[in-house]
Amino acid sequence: MAELPNMIQDLALILVVAGVVTLIFKKLKQPLVLGYIVAGFLVSPHMPYTASVADMESVHLWADIGVMFLLFSLGLDFSFKKILRMGASPIISTCTIIFSMSMLGVCVGQLFGWAKMDCIFLGGMLAMSSTTIIYKAFDDLGLRQQQFAGLVMSVLILEDILAIVMMVMLSAIARGNDVGGGQMLESVMRIGFFLILWLVVGIFAIPLFLRSVRQLINSEVLLVVSLGLCCAMAVFSTKVGFSSAFGAFIMGSILAETVEAERIEKLVEPVKNLFGAIFFVSVGMLVDLNILVEYALPIFTLVLTILVGQAVFGTFSFMLGGESLKSAMRCGFSMAQIGEFSFIIASLGLSLGVISDFLYPVVVAVSVITTFLTPYMIRLATPAYNKLERRLPTKMTKLLNQVNIGSQHTQEKSKWKKLLTQMSINTIIYSILTSAVIAVMFTFVLPFMRKMLPGWHLHWYANAITGFLTVVLIAPFLRAMVMKKNRSEEFKALWAESNRNRFPLLFTILVRMVIAITFIFYICNYLSRFTNALMITIGVIVVLMIVFSRWVKHRSITLERLFIQNLRSRDIEAQVHGKKRPLYEGRLLDRDIHIADFEVPSDSEWMGQTLKQLNFGQKYGVHISSILRGGHRINIPDGDYVIFPGDILQAIGSDAQFTAFRDALEKERLGADTEIEKREMLLRQLIIGNDSPFIGKSLIESGIRDQYSCMVIGLEEGKESLSVYKPTRKFQEGDIIWVVGEREALDCLLHAAATNR
Repeated sequence: MAELPNMIQDLALILVVAGVVTLIFKKLKQPLVLGYIVAGFLVSPHMPYTASVADMESVHLWADIGVMFLLFSLGLDFSFKKILRMGASPIISTCTIIFSMSMLGVCVGQLFGWAKMDCIFLGGMLAMSSTTIIYKAFDDLGLRQQQFAGLVMSVLILEDILAIVMMVMLSAIARGNDVGGGQMLESVMRIGFFLILWLVVGIFAIPLFLRSVRQLINSEVLLVVSLGLCCAMAVFSTKVGFSSAFGAFIMGSILAETVEAERIEKLVEPVKNLFGAIFFVSVGMLVDLNILVEYALPIFTLVLTILVGQAVFGTFSFMLGGESLKSAMRCGFSMAQIGEFSFIIASLGLSLGVISDFLYPVVVAVSVITTFLTPYMIRLATPAYNKLERRLPTKMTKLLNQVNIGSQHTQEKSKWKKLLTQMSINTIIYSILTSAVIAVMFTFVLPFMRKMLPGWHLHWYANAITGFLTVVLIAPFLRAMVMKKNRSEEFKALWAESNRNRFPLLFTILVRMVIAITFIFYICNYLSRFTNALMITIGVIVVLMIVFSRWVKHRSITLERLFIQNLRSRDIEAQVHGKKRPLYEGRLLDRDIHIADFEVPSDSEWMGQTLKQLNFGQKYGVHISSILRGGHRINIPDGDYVIFPGDILQAIGSDAQFTAFRDALEKERLGADTEIEKREMLLRQLIIGNDSPFIGKSLIESGIRDQYSCMVIGLEEGKESLSVYKPTRKFQEGDIIWVVGEREALDCLLHAAATNR
């Protein structure tokens, strides 16, 4: 018999141990992520008393896939549009946290006398909180609906993006290069270029593709297509120097804007849970008892540094972003751990040979310990705030929790600022798209054309054809760059207000035209040997032809409208099916009052009851503003509305009220049927004897249904099929009837039928 590969044996061991441990943790009401880490420690080679995995490389491969799918699912659940709506607050908080924790890590490393590069890389590791661990902890603790959780996830996503910049800078430091403004600016510009390019092209192309094949896609095909797009973007991301997890997150953010987003999220969830479990198990497998003992003091110090540092600097950073003291403390305490990006930074240092060998296992141990403590730190935030509130003066507490209501809604932006901001964004986006088209044409099309037209005399024809095709492709982008916003309300108002505004307005058009001419100049310069004066002249003529071309104008408007439609497709679908959020969501006066959705489980005790009977307002303090049922919205439901399984209750309340409401929703359930095997339905024949107590009674009088919980399905009269037994017919001696019921109920009925009165 063939022997199983080590990979299958390891997978069986991991899943069996993880299943047993997570059942124990579920029974103890502990977060499952901690159970996965304990399971990883039990099956690791460092644990001599239990069976251990044999092929660590395969486990690490599965773990990398787990991180990729976790971040893909995170992108589906938290798109970039949500971050943009939050404004500058998460950016301020992220930058402050990264700077503070990096400096703190460097100082701790120097305190232990470690090498300079060890200290620098340690600072980078301590600055990166774990997106996957916090996301899982929020999910297990039932906190994803709370307001502060959205703020934390915004900062974590920005941290993951800035981690790539940090890795570039650390690589430059390790190689002894200059890491001044030029290196940093180049890294930021590179990330911004690909980020905008992927989002714009992805939002334009992918919804268009899914819309064209919508009739052909079922759940199985959609799952395969979604994971294929995720893996393709992960591969492309690694090809341009980023991580696969970052690419998976980008693809998730793109798919989050499509109509199929919610369906994809549900289909991907089992895959995410499987590989995510393997990832967390792999983290536990990296725990080494020898390292824990030898470096116990540094590990303890680093754990304390992360817990206290994130609690203090994290809280301060979120307060700088405009959050109240209570909300900022909940956010800061939630980020007190390090995770997957810290491992990536440590691996980078090892691959470059610039950090000591002990640093990686130390960081892993710190990560595992802080991961264990993450749920408890999240729970500790509110008691810590309550204790701090009692000690602080009342005036200071009110000042720290002061809410500036409606400030950003009432302050009018200047017309110049709004116009220039819109023009700048458009110019950047269309410049990136134009650059991408030129790069693709010169990299792939130009060599192909030169191969098709070989020889020196045909070389110019290949260049000319490629140049012409390139200009045709970028023409809609160049026209939009030059002409967009020239007829906007702000432009017209500024033009009419004063003659002094007209020259600056014309100058904005001139600047954008110069940028467009520069692209044409670059194409001509790359493909020809014309003089600069001739190329500039050609550039001016081509740009003017593009600006005044009706075909280019029509094409540019069509592409822009299609992009906007794709970007709004999920919002349109939400409006059509009654799932769009109400407009008053952002205008709730109390900072702690917000809106959250709760799905009624299929086994909830609430189903079949009316809102009046459930009395949510009096019990939990929440108000049900809408019920989403079967793609329809029931707004302001009255007390007579009945709750059904699968209903999504849109509630208004505070975090504390939502916690009580969610706990009740989870607890008040019918639960699993522990004796389901006894519920088997059987079919039995019942013969009415001369001493049966049922003789002379009708079906209703016999109590077969009400007393014995059985059902008569027919009367046997020698025909091919059973006769329908009428409820008014009296049982007679010799009747042969067929009844259906559970085994115990049938036994009782047969015993009663054979017993004399």
